[in-house]
Amino acid sequence: MHPPLPAAAAVMDFGQNSLFGYMEDLQELTIIERPVRRSLKTPEEIERLTVDEDLSDIERAVYLLSAGQDIQGTSVIANLPYLMRQNPAETLRRVLPKVREALHVAGVETQLTAAASFLTILHEESVSIHAYAHSFLQVILLHLEHRDAGVSNAWLETLLSVIEALPKETLRHEILNPLVSKAQLSQTVQSRLVSCKILGKLTNKFDAHIIKREILPLVKSLCQDVEYEVRSCMCRQLENIAQGIGTELTKSVVLPELIELSSDEGSSVRLAAFETLVNLLDIFDTDDRSQTILPLVKSFCEKSFKADESMLISLSFHLGKLCHGLYGIFTPDQHLRFLEFYKKLCTLGLQQENGHSENQIPPQILEQEKKYVSVRKNCAYNFPAMVVFVDPKNFHMELYNAFFCLCHDPEVPVRYTIAVCFYEVSKLLNSGVYLIHKELITLLQDESLEVLDALVDHLPEILELMSAGGESSAQENKLSALPDLIPALTAAEQRAAGSLKWRTHEKLLHKYACLPHIISSDQIYYRFLQRMFTIMVTNNVLPVQKAASRTLCIFLRYNRKQEQRHEVIQKLIEQLGQGKSYWNRLRFLDTCEFIIEIFSKSFFCKYFFLPTIELTHDPVANVRMKLCYLLPKVKATLKIPADKHLLQQLEMCVRKLLCQEKDKDVLAIVKRTVLELDRMEMSMDAFQKKFYEKDLLDQEKEREELLLLEMEQLEKEKQQNDGRPLTDKTIEKKRRDTKTLTNLPKSIPVSVPGPSSASPSTSKEIKKSKLIRSQSFNNQAFHAKYGTLDKCTSKSSSAGYAPSVSGLTKSSILSLTDDSFRTRNASSLPAAFSPNTPLPSTSRGTSNSADPKSSGSKDAQPRKAALKSKKSNP
Repeated sequence: MHPPLPAAAAVMDFGQNSLFGYMEDLQELTIIERPVRRSLKTPEEIERLTVDEDLSDIERAVYLLSAGQDIQGTSVIANLPYLMRQNPAETLRRVLPKVREALHVAGVETQLTAAASFLTILHEESVSIHAYAHSFLQVILLHLEHRDAGVSNAWLETLLSVIEALPKETLRHEILNPLVSKAQLSQTVQSRLVSCKILGKLTNKFDAHIIKREILPLVKSLCQDVEYEVRSCMCRQLENIAQGIGTELTKSVVLPELIELSSDEGSSVRLAAFETLVNLLDIFDTDDRSQTILPLVKSFCEKSFKADESMLISLSFHLGKLCHGLYGIFTPDQHLRFLEFYKKLCTLGLQQENGHSENQIPPQILEQEKKYVSVRKNCAYNFPAMVVFVDPKNFHMELYNAFFCLCHDPEVPVRYTIAVCFYEVSKLLNSGVYLIHKELITLLQDESLEVLDALVDHLPEILELMSAGGESSAQENKLSALPDLIPALTAAEQRAAGSLKWRTHEKLLHKYACLPHIISSDQIYYRFLQRMFTIMVTNNVLPVQKAASRTLCIFLRYNRKQEQRHEVIQKLIEQLGQGKSYWNRLRFLDTCEFIIEIFSKSFFCKYFFLPTIELTHDPVANVRMKLCYLLPKVKATLKIPADKHLLQQLEMCVRKLLCQEKDKDVLAIVKRTVLELDRMEMSMDAFQKKFYEKDLLDQEKEREELLLLEMEQLEKEKQQNDGRPLTDKTIEKKRRDTKTLTNLPKSIPVSVPGPSSASPSTSKEIKKSKLIRSQSFNNQAFHAKYGTLDKCTSKSSSAGYAPSVSGLTKSSILSLTDDSFRTRNASSLPAAFSPNTPLPSTSRGTSNSADPKSSGSKDAQPRKAALKSKKSNP
């Protein structure tokens, strides 16, 4: 009952309408309560559902199958594989007979459960195949013709799997002999359909004489069946039969049946005959293809436009395989006709225009347009095969217009499919890949993120082909003919960042790690590197932040400007490692992990070791906890005795954590970390046998880093000596001139000569040899396959330590007072900078040591400065 209304409310609401509304509410409440009451079990029902707990699994199963509810019986059948594993003999003797009885009157759900359980028992091999055939085969055969199509198909799938395992004698007596009567016209259509599928499976199990005498007559009979469903089903099984009987019988028995079925009155039968012919092309010889199959295919193509569009869909899907299989027998005229037919399919439905709005289009027109979209999608799927068909040399004249139409198709599925195939087309075109530069830009700027996601899967490989291929091998920079590439890449990232599909954004950021060997270092710095930092600081999705962090580290790894490198390092330390937001400090630790993976040990120790271990004093427990997990990797970057002082500081920080930590979760992790650190073996300066491979890999990384510094310094010296600027194009040309010098030198000097250290006695020949060597490295490092870095760096978390750079110590790093990245032109950068200006202190000052409340906030205060993106392309 409702509580009585207050007096004022009663006066205001009292009336005929409100009274009826009150009664309707009561009725609705009554209706809602009824199912709840019906779902409650009475004591009698509870008693019937209760089973004695002392019963064994077998006894409980027998009891539930005999006297239990339907749902209990279904549960027992679902657990039949478990019973077979535990006690197969008792299950077969006591439980399986009860299952057979239950299946006679069981519903659809129980039947489907039984079919799945029987199949699981077969796959698990709980009993021998002979015992399985004796106990389960008759049950399966009994329910093949169940009145429910789903149940019948489930039992048929189980039987087809059983046929693979049964011996020949069992197959012949239990399946083949009864099949003769099941395939007769007097049987039901469902029985004959099942017989078709069983025949297709049996052909591979018997010898040729048995197939010819007992199976092929049944095949011919079913191919001539009065029902088109049976003829179509048998036609689709002819592929399996042909593979089982060999080439000779296929030509004498199967091919005539296919020829007859290809002109059948039923469209589904003709379609099945066509698809089977295409799949069997490899079996037939040249004469059969030219004299028999080619005329059939031509007739099918001619009739497809006049017949049902579903036949056109199948033709467009198989056209690539068809052209490949018949390639050697086409005359020039036939070759041209098939090509024109394909190009016509690529634009099918795009020329038709009507004056109807979307709401007024008749349903049959909408259905037809959907089929046309499927045809164009299949054309996009077959495009690589058609490039082979016309020869890549003829792509521009023959297929470019079709490719252009598919890339600009109004339907997303078509553009998505051509984006998936874009890499294959690029590989086929090879040096002619420049022809599809504009289409790459188009797909990168596509409004659908699905299209972008499909293109991004092979974006590094596509861009590498674009940068290596071109109209002329003497072209200075192959990507110079594609000025819209960088804006398209940045716009694609912005569009992915503004969507809810963060996985696409994450994938895109990972793929952008290929850019150092595609575009120049300055372009990466001004257009991409700063954006990566912004994503790390502002994005709310952790996988996206980590992807941006790793890509930023790779950009930093291959940056060729020392001033830019130090600027990025300073930003990472100040805005992340010493940031007021604990979230930024967590991202700093992620970045340190990537730096350990990608860079040499000496690089990490030089710039990031001290800022990392200083976070042991962080006021937020999560930061200290994450640092504890990273400490073993941090210790692995040290070399004894050169880094003894860093090891002492690490031990001091860990000791303080162990003594002063108050958070119990962090303390537990600290204790485990201490034990792990104690068990770690330290690498020595000299190569050790146990660390030889890792030390060699780390030394190679350090040599590459030194060569990058050498290259920058030597190029500055050459620029000063020549009195003219050294452009990126000139550097690219010199790289190609020294292409043969791709092997790194065996011995690398440990100092980087600068203007202040260059002696007057240094000869021009020595400088020239160093420049050639550094350019040779640059050619190797920047044009290596994308993925080489991933393969190498995956082993580098504990790689060895190479001799330190004596020419670049901690005190020789440029001091940067600006808090943000300076967006300056490349021409305005100083030719040289002082090697003696110290880097700002990496210790966290008092201004950054906020109280725990503000430090624990993700966005407690605005960041000190954000990375600025430069609009102009350097």
